[in-house]
Amino acid sequence: MKEVKAIVKKFKVNDILTHLLDAGFPNITVATAEGTGSFKDIDPSLSTHFSITDSEVAVICIICENGDVENIVNIISRYGRTGNPGDGLIYVTPVEKTFRVKTGLENEEV
Repeated sequence: MKEVKAIVKKFKVNDILTHLLDAGFPNITVATAEGTGSFKDIDPSLSTHFSITDSEVAVICIICENGDVENIVNIISRYGRTGNPGDGLIYVTPVEKTFRVKTGLENEEV
């Protein structure tokens, strides 16, 4: 199993999620976050929560089978892209084990 984590512009999330759901990926976690990134906007708006962040972003996280990674990455890249600097990043990492919170037992299937 793999974890695909994408940091994208907030206004692109609904489009990305729609296409991920349509492609058969119903288990998606989304969170808002803030970061610093290397892209500096001409007129950055500083965070009201943190003094050193200047970029509001969304984080999309999907745990999937190894064979689904390429499709998920392609969907996120295609529908998250604006063509401008600061579009975000996608990380793919191995998942060793999963556990159900309710039972504390290891879960063989996500």
